[in-house]
Amino acid sequence: MRELEAVEYLPFDEIRQVNEKGIEFWSARDLQSILEYKQWRNFHKVIARAVVACNNSNNSVSDHFAEVSKMVEIGSGALKTSLDYELSRYACYLIVQNGDPRKKVIALGQTYFAIQTRNSEKIEDFNKLNENNKRLVVRNQITQSNQLLAQAAHRANIISNQDFANFQNYGYKGLYGGLSVVDIHKRKRLKKNEKILDYMGSTELGANLFRITQTEARLTNEQISNPQKANKIHYDVGEKVRNLMVTMNTGLPENLEVPMADIHSIEREEFAKIKNFKLPVMLDE
Repeated sequence: MRELEAVEYLPFDEIRQVNEKGIEFWSARDLQSILEYKQWRNFHKVIARAVVACNNSNNSVSDHFAEVSKMVEIGSGALKTSLDYELSRYACYLIVQNGDPRKKVIALGQTYFAIQTRNSEKIEDFNKLNENNKRLVVRNQITQSNQLLAQAAHRANIISNQDFANFQNYGYKGLYGGLSVVDIHKRKRLKKNEKILDYMGSTELGANLFRITQTEARLTNEQISNPQKANKIHYDVGEKVRNLMVTMNTGLPENLEVPMADIHSIEREEFAKIKNFKLPVMLDE
């Protein structure tokens, strides 16, 4: 039985940046590396095709492909100013759609940005969504927030996998009235390789998202560097979220209905819908 929910690290999340206005973007130079294009001139052809696709879809190119200058190393430690782009999520989606489909990472990128772009659009009308789409949106937010929590935990000197598993259990125990990850896994009657976060409804996911974001904020704001203090904070935050659920009469998390479909099944259905509108792909020479 798995003893912790592994934090999900995706390379596309790792290179995501936020500017001074709080707007997310991806550097084209960083994306080039992730998508395994060794030469900028070849990757720039893909960007050019994506720009055409953006324009043909009646979107403002400048809103999604912002030209900037960047210092890049050209050898022997020398630097020169080169063209770069600050890309929106939609721009990244268009780029991977027009990339070389023979690359495995391109296929992964197509799935990632298609679903993430769809999720981003849904956030604006969250209350209008059906239950499955609400789950997709919140589960995506948890994936990103869990990475920030892992970084804050690391700063609190929670280093080893076992330490992090222990830290995670404190949070779950606070929120689930003393139940550990293993206990919750058994209570949901999941198989060994199934994750508890993938079998939560939107209400339960929302409670866990609040636990994660508030714990990360406290660890960061209070500059916690002691593992024992970090564990206690995670437990306390989980317990406070649990008490709030009692006050709001939304049901205790361990008693909420377990969805039949896991999150990945829903993602596949959503991606199948998106693929029906897939842009034509042109291979590099």
